[in-house]
Order: sequence, then structure tokens, then C-alpha cells
Amino acid sequence: MTTITEDTDTCICGSGLNYPDCCGRFHSGAAQPATAEALMRSRFSAYAKRDVDYLLATWDTPKRPASIDFSKETAVWQKLSIVSTKKGGAQDSKGIVEFKAYYLQDGEDHFMHEISRFVKTNARWLYLDGVIKAAGKLNANNNSGKNAPCACGSGKKFKRCCGS
Repeated sequence: MTTITEDTDTCICGSGLNYPDCCGRFHSGAAQPATAEALMRSRFSAYAKRDVDYLLATWDTPKRPASIDFSKETAVWQKLSIVSTKKGGAQDSKGIVEFKAYYLQDGEDHFMHEISRFVKTNARWLYLDGVIKAAGKLNANNNSGKNAPCACGSGKKFKRCCGS
């Protein structure tokens, strides 16, 4: 399991920065993400930490659930890969981030491929909603080998996509 609470640990969001210099400053409220991608990364690391307060606070109010229950959650979030972004910059008011999130559940590797929408309200990025393109077990044997098409629907070979 990846730990992201130590000052020397690299943030799980994939930025390459230490957690306090990356998502930790957003989670603590010391700073706000300047882009939709930065918010996406901070929300991924918040899921890994099971930080319900941060997740709810960064969800657009009309779409926000009343609560998030991690009590039955068994996934161990491992890695985030940003596939693409559309708008979502510091000067934009809307943005889209396509990503793949990798996690371990019941001893098996899984993935989730999602396209998420973000909106900036009062100079603050918020998660609006997302559409899951694909999700499932990440196993080369289920795909008939590393040269088979990837199960995530990218159209790439497994070895060049989720298997890399």
C-alpha cells in the first residue's frame, strides 16, 4: 500500500513531488489547485487517503453526494495516469480531464478509465461529474497476452497502455 503521509514520500498523484509540496498543501487548505488537472490529482490522492472532507469540499454543490462511505471500501489506490486534458487552465472556467486510475482489490490489479468534468466557481476549481469509459481487472492473461487490445478501450495494445 502506498503511504502518502510522510514528508519524504512522493505524492501518489504522479506529479513526482513530495506529498506536502503537492497535494498535501491542497488537503490542508494552505493552497487551492490552479488547474482542473491539479484538482483531479488532489482528489485522487484524497481517495487514496480516504479524505472524505476534502472530496466533498471539492465537489460542485448541485452534484455533490450527501456523504461518502469508505467503510466497505477495499481498494488500495496505487497510481494515476493523466491521459489528456481539455481546457481547465488557470484562465478557464471549465475543464475536462481524462485519466486512468490503478488500484489493488482482493489481491488483483484493477483499473478505471474516466473522463471527468470540472468547473471553476468563485476562482476555485470543483469536480462536476465523470463518465467511466472502462473499468476492470488489469491482467495480461485476461487480455490473451500483452499484444492483445487493452481492456480499457483505448485501442492500444495492452503492453503499451495499462500493462506498461
